[in-house]
Amino acid sequence: MRPLASLQARLLALVLGLAAAVWLATAALTWSDVHHELDEMFDAHLAQTAALLLSQAHDADEDDEVDLPALHRYAPRVAIQVWLDDTLWVRSAQAPREPLGGPRFTPGFSDQAFDGTHWRVFSTEGEVPGLRVYVAEQDDSRRDILWALLRGMLWPVLLALPLMAAGLWWAVRRGLTPLRDMRAAIAARDPRALQPLVLPGTALPSEMAPMLLALNRLFERIAQLMDAERRFTADAAHELRTPIAAIRTQAQVALGAQEEGPRRHALQAVLQGCERATRLVEQLLTLSRLEAEGAPALQPVALDELAREVLADLAPAALDQGQELELDAAPGCRVRAEPTLAAVLLRNLVDNAIRYSPPGARVQVTLARGKGGGARLCVEDSGPGLDEAQRARLGERFFRVLGSGASGSGLGWSIVRRIAAAHGAQVEVARSETLGGLRVRVDWPA
Repeated sequence: MRPLASLQARLLALVLGLAAAVWLATAALTWSDVHHELDEMFDAHLAQTAALLLSQAHDADEDDEVDLPALHRYAPRVAIQVWLDDTLWVRSAQAPREPLGGPRFTPGFSDQAFDGTHWRVFSTEGEVPGLRVYVAEQDDSRRDILWALLRGMLWPVLLALPLMAAGLWWAVRRGLTPLRDMRAAIAARDPRALQPLVLPGTALPSEMAPMLLALNRLFERIAQLMDAERRFTADAAHELRTPIAAIRTQAQVALGAQEEGPRRHALQAVLQGCERATRLVEQLLTLSRLEAEGAPALQPVALDELAREVLADLAPAALDQGQELELDAAPGCRVRAEPTLAAVLLRNLVDNAIRYSPPGARVQVTLARGKGGGARLCVEDSGPGLDEAQRARLGERFFRVLGSGASGSGLGWSIVRRIAAAHGAQVEVARSETLGGLRVRVDWPA
């Protein structure tokens, strides 16, 4: 993608273009207004001159033709005629011998052309019958005066344009100083530096403050993602080391076993180790997804139907241990949630209850409508439960109750709390009053 012109150049071009457009519009309006006013003024002079000639016409000798002398350098641009009937009585030197107003007399102003020159003519007649006066002025003289006036007005503006351009360049460059400081600060940062960007000694304009805030929030999100990636890598390396070592050991035992019984037992241990490693990887991936994606996309979810599906999947594991798995779900318990994450939360809670309860225990799942909407999920078991200190540590990564004899990674509770926090749900852990084991209650918001 080809880079655009710099912001400074674009601003300068826009401001100078706007200034030039305003200047041209002002010049055009000035031209029109001055042209109109000059025409009005010179037409008034023509009418006044004609009136003066009429007042003096009675004192002249009617038998003699009078040629007026040229007394000024602009005199050739003015023509005067006084006619009595069909006789030219008074004439200026540059006036022709034909009537200036044309062969047919028409009082008032008119535009005429003779000797290849355009003239503005004023025609009038006196009280004496047959007395007509023509006063004319060249159009070129008016344009010359108009140009002289405009030059005097616009030349200073034209000379000031380079100074204005230089001043605007300085002002735009100075105004963009905070932006250049930000660019320099970003360019000088270490690629691994994700702390908030601070511009010391720079007065940040209000237009740049949201940009700096968004940039710092981006740095914060990138830091969180990198921390999550590092935690995932560390967690995976830490937790996968044990099951992989166990699988390797059992595989070596199976290879070295001569009898079918020990070999089969070792291979079953390998399968169990693979299942444990698979579950651990799934838990790690779920936790990493929660930390990376942040707030999930929520949609209406029927928790009662979701609970039936999850318990149907876990029922074989409970039957293998002779446990009793019960579900008491009120119909129509709907909340806004991400279906996959809600299923993971429920599966982790029920799976923990099954695995940490002894054979023949009872696991009960209750789902009811919450106060003011939402839903309340309770998972209770008749297992040994946890004391207060152990319950306080639930949710810590890799925390497991020693001596339980159940396999696990210690990540299930961390995932449960992260999913609940992402949905705005409240998790409470206590001893079950009815079954004696552990009770976990999750209150979903409306």
